[in-house]
Amino acid sequence: MSVSRCLLVQAEVQTFIEHCMLAVGTRPSHARSLAEVLVEGDMRGHYSHGLNRLDLYVKEIRAGICAQEGEPLLEKESLATALVNGNNLLGPVVGNYCMSLAVKKAREAGIGWVVAHGSNHYGIAAYYSMQALKENMIGMSFTNTSPLVVPTRAKECTVGTNPISVAAPAKNGDSFVLDMATSAAALGKVELHHRNGISIPEGWGCDAEGRFSTDPKAVLSGGGLVPLGGSENTGGHKGYGLGLMVEVFCGMLSGSQYSKNVRTWRMTDRSADLGQCFVAINPENFAPGFNDRMADLLSMHRNLAPAESGMPVLAPGDPERKHIQTCRDMGGIPYHLKVVNHMNELASTLGVSPLLPTHRRIE
Repeated sequence: MSVSRCLLVQAEVQTFIEHCMLAVGTRPSHARSLAEVLVEGDMRGHYSHGLNRLDLYVKEIRAGICAQEGEPLLEKESLATALVNGNNLLGPVVGNYCMSLAVKKAREAGIGWVVAHGSNHYGIAAYYSMQALKENMIGMSFTNTSPLVVPTRAKECTVGTNPISVAAPAKNGDSFVLDMATSAAALGKVELHHRNGISIPEGWGCDAEGRFSTDPKAVLSGGGLVPLGGSENTGGHKGYGLGLMVEVFCGMLSGSQYSKNVRTWRMTDRSADLGQCFVAINPENFAPGFNDRMADLLSMHRNLAPAESGMPVLAPGDPERKHIQTCRDMGGIPYHLKVVNHMNELASTLGVSPLLPTHRRIE
C-alpha cells in the first residue's frame, strides 16, 4: 500500500514540538528536552516514539497529571547508586537527570545505577543509554509502562512493553546500540498501522480472547500486544520473562507503580508514576582493550556471509545509523502525511503557528 509522505527539516520539527509544549505551559527547558528526544527517535527511524507521540504529552500536561514545573529530587544515594523522585515531570527531564547522575557515579566508582519513581513516558530508551557513549562507557536504560502486553497463556494485559537498551562503545566512534521492546512490537507501531489503514503482521498482537490477530483495531480495542517471541511455541514465554525482568529493575527497585497497577495507556485520570532505571559502566575498571574487542565483535558479525543476497548481517544500531544517513542525504526526515496532518490539527487547537509544512511531498 502506497502511503503519502512529506519531508520535514529536523529544526522545524524541533521548534514545532517546543511551541506546542510551551502552549500548554511547559517550562522552556523541559519542552526542549522533550523535543530533542522525539526528534532523535524519528531520525533513528523509530517513528512510533517521535512526533507521533506529541499528542500524548500535550494531553497529559493539559489534564494536570504531568507536572509543568519543578526538577527531579535525589532522595537516596551511595557511591554507586541513587534513588530519584521524578516529581511527576516529563520523562525526558527525569531521564536526562538520572543518566547524567549514573555517568557521574561511574566516573567515580566504575558503575552508576540510578532508579527513578514518579516519572512519565520518556521516548526511546536508547536516547539515554547512548549518553554514556560520550564518556566511552556502557549505558543501559529501562522503563516500565502501562500494561499493554498479554502474558503467555493469559488474556489480560498485565505487563508493559518494558524496553531494554544497551549501548557500548567501540573504536573510531562505532558502537553497539540495542533498543528493543520486550513485546513483539511497540504499541506505537500498531497505532501507526491503524492510523494508516494497514493490517499488522501476524504475531504482533491478539484480540480480547487472546487469539492472534492482524487487525490493529482488535489489538487496540480490548486486545493487547504479545511478548517478544510471539506464541509459547516460538519463545514468547522468554519475552514475557524479559518484560518482568525490566519490572524488577524499574518498579520493584524504585517503589513506583508496576504491572497492572500502572494506569491504563492514554488515560488521564491519574499520574503514571513510572519506574525507570539508568546504568553507566566504565570499561576501564575491567579488562583492558574493551573498545578493540567491541570493534572486532561488530566486524565479525557484519562480515558474515548473508543467507540471502542483498540482505547483509547487521549489528544492533546499524539500521538506525542507516536511517540517520538517509535523512541527512534527503535533507530532512520523511513523515507519513497523515501523522503530520494530525499533529497540525492538534497545534491549531493550541493556537500554535506556524504549522508543519506539507508541501515537500514524497510518494
